[in-house]
Amino acid sequence: MSLRAKLLLAQAPLLLALVVVAVVASLTAMELGRGSQAILSDNYRSVLAGQRMLEFAERMNNASLSAVAGERAVGELGKWQARFGEELRVQENNVTEPGESEATRALREGWDRYREQLTRFSALAEPSAVRHAYFDGLLPAFEQVKRSAEVILTLNQDAMVHKSNAAERSARRLQGLLLSVALVGCLAGVWGSGALTTRMLRPLSVLGHAARRLGEGDVEARAVVDGADEIAQLAGEFNTMAERLKRYRESTLGELLAAHRASQAVIDSLPDPVVVVAVEGHLLHLNQSAERLLRIRLEEGLATVDPALRAVLERVRRHVVGGKGPYVPKGLEEAARIATSDGERRLLPRGTAVYTEQGDVVATTVVLQDVTRLLSFEELKNNLVATVAHEFRTPLTSLHMSIHLLTEQVVGPLTEKQADLVYAARQDCERLLSVVDELLDLSRIQSGRLELRLAPMEIESLVRKSLDAQRGNAELRGVELRCEVIPGMGSVLVDPDRIQLVFANLIGNAIRHSSSGGAVIARASVAGKTARIEILDQGPGVPHEYRQAIFDKYFRMPGAPSGGAGLGLFIAREIVQAHGGEIGVEGEPGAGSRFWFTLPIAGDTP
Repeated sequence: MSLRAKLLLAQAPLLLALVVVAVVASLTAMELGRGSQAILSDNYRSVLAGQRMLEFAERMNNASLSAVAGERAVGELGKWQARFGEELRVQENNVTEPGESEATRALREGWDRYREQLTRFSALAEPSAVRHAYFDGLLPAFEQVKRSAEVILTLNQDAMVHKSNAAERSARRLQGLLLSVALVGCLAGVWGSGALTTRMLRPLSVLGHAARRLGEGDVEARAVVDGADEIAQLAGEFNTMAERLKRYRESTLGELLAAHRASQAVIDSLPDPVVVVAVEGHLLHLNQSAERLLRIRLEEGLATVDPALRAVLERVRRHVVGGKGPYVPKGLEEAARIATSDGERRLLPRGTAVYTEQGDVVATTVVLQDVTRLLSFEELKNNLVATVAHEFRTPLTSLHMSIHLLTEQVVGPLTEKQADLVYAARQDCERLLSVVDELLDLSRIQSGRLELRLAPMEIESLVRKSLDAQRGNAELRGVELRCEVIPGMGSVLVDPDRIQLVFANLIGNAIRHSSSGGAVIARASVAGKTARIEILDQGPGVPHEYRQAIFDKYFRMPGAPSGGAGLGLFIAREIVQAHGGEIGVEGEPGAGSRFWFTLPIAGDTP
């Protein structure tokens, strides 16, 4: 027998219970219907006939009274007399209750007497005779008819009340019987269907138990199911699969375990923490360094780890899962401060995607490189650079002053050759002073000591003042400086001294890269709460591949003029970003450059 047939058979007790309940309900309805029909057929018609006879008798009596009063309405008596006779015949044919037959005969006798009196009454014309005939003969006959009709009406009404009460009692009894039969039938049907279903599906329990054992690693698990239905066939397929899995495990288990141990040993040998995060964000794997340093447990997941570490992992995961490729930090400044078991560490995250054979991303591997010592060395280097630069500044200033006095021939005249040498020495000294100033600014920026003293400054005044500071340098190189800033554009909130360094770097670079006879133009525009300032030159421009790199430390574009340490644009970027703005460069190679940066309008915090 197939599984479908067995399941249908298991529902047979429920179907049988429903049939029994339906039969009992039908019999109950029929019984209630018979009770109602008995009331209608036995008594309702007699009640209706009695009410109508009383009505017609009253109408005939009213017509007779009209005749006594002198109004001839005898013509209506015939119509009501005929209708009374019809209802009386109906009553005579519907005698059903004890005593009703005697009351009906009494009504018939009274009606015959009343008709005789009514015939004599209708033939009279003299008023006094009419009056005597009504009160002496017709009225007593009417009252007898009325009493007899009322007796019949009362008998049938009482019978209807008794039968209605009996029907109600019968309905309650039948309702209780129906509920009892329905409850017993449902319980029996459910029990029978449940028992049959449990018995029929017991092989599934055997199969599930075997599957659970197989899932736990017991390759000896087998499902023993008798029969030839679908479950037995499935059990046979399961046993075949288990046997093949056993043979496969026996043949490859050693190799798999060795490969797993080797890969785990490689990951655990890494000194840096390695964490594998699923696409959905939960933890998949980690090495011993992650467990020891970061105090992460695979079974606990990421819910209990340091919030700073969780934020780093989430940022890397979103980058990789978003299809942006591997996550590579731009510098050591992206290292996060993480509390570990060995104290606070600086960890630099790197992330790569884990792919399936179909090329789908299923996880992100995050390597947290410990750069604590590197950052310490970087800080030491910055301190050393700052110290050396500071120590250089005093003798360089003295040397610059001495060379300047020699150039001005304050201490005596110089020959032409001596003047050329002193002039070259003064230029080199000024370049060294510029480099020292840049190194000092760099050390302050990297140590976090770049403090801004913000004040509102009118945009046109700020740009013109910056251009005027570079006008002497521009005249020496034959470059024109033009200000195309419209007056009344508003004010920006800046640190005047710091922002002048930005202008000096941008305008100085523009002058240095412009040929004689060229022009450097300064423009400004306002959009919303931001002012955009542009410095345009007519130099060779910046190639596309260098537009981001020129703002990095110590970067010098190939072919650039000698001088400087490659820190000017980096310092300019840091100052602009400290103001809450952005900086960039546009233009095409050979068509000049457009350096731009943004500043907040006065009244808005940077």
